[in-house]
Amino acid sequence: MIFNVGDKASFRRVLTQSEFNRFAELSGDDNPIHCDPVFAAKSHFGGTVSHGMLLDSLLCKAFAELIPGPGAKQLEQELMFPNGTYTGEEIFISLSVNKVNPDGTLEIGTTICKASDPANIKCQGKARVAPLGVHPKVTTLPDVSGEHGGDPFYGLAVGMFAESRRTFTAADLKEYCDLTGDRNPIWCHTEIAQHDGYKDIIVPWPLLAGMFSDMLGTQLPGRGTGWMKQKLIYPDAAYPGEELTARVEITRLRADKELVNLRSTIRAADGRLVCDGESLVLVRNLADKGDKGPDFGRG
Repeated sequence: MIFNVGDKASFRRVLTQSEFNRFAELSGDDNPIHCDPVFAAKSHFGGTVSHGMLLDSLLCKAFAELIPGPGAKQLEQELMFPNGTYTGEEIFISLSVNKVNPDGTLEIGTTICKASDPANIKCQGKARVAPLGVHPKVTTLPDVSGEHGGDPFYGLAVGMFAESRRTFTAADLKEYCDLTGDRNPIWCHTEIAQHDGYKDIIVPWPLLAGMFSDMLGTQLPGRGTGWMKQKLIYPDAAYPGEELTARVEITRLRADKELVNLRSTIRAADGRLVCDGESLVLVRNLADKGDKGPDFGRG
């Protein structure tokens, strides 16, 4: 299929509290800003808001169904979440091709806004996406250790890190597809995944990044954290049945704005890097603003 700069595609969706709860159970991220209406009502959001990776799953659905189509691979992604996405709101998910690269990949602008108010942006960014059969090189992020800093606050300090392990199952992938509607054949059909060069069906990217969402929102910085901005790169695929280790590490603190920067990675048991990323989070709504104690490593 031929793609051109300016090609556009879109669809609409209404998310419910039940879907927030299902994604929380699937990802492990039961951050109260998503799942606890009483807590969320007291936050600056004023009510429960969607997980960032649940919104990302809608973008992945659009990639696989609209542009570039079945078998689409999200190689790189940058997203900002300027406003919360609330239950019962109709949202408008749109894609726009910004560039067609010589290696066959597409640079796609992504926007999710309130359908009745396009100025109310919920999620905005860009992604580098490869059509089925295209496997370009993906470069990881540069090492920024030692470049940032900031004085400790809320019990947080530069170099503090947390890790978690998970093995995704075929049942996890089925629940992801049923919940989000994202049925990309490379995580639904073994034959198509293998034809595209994978060993088997692969774990969807929003589920991988959901490992970060889980840790950010429940461990470090902790419950009440809001994901403001992210950059994620996927240099390799992850497969159901293999143990994955996710790590988030604080690289910068800005007490005046209650902001925290973190580096995030996911590695397979054999050492493969399957996700490399950076996150900016808001800790204004932290449930626990005290000393984190010895449970978190210090880099």
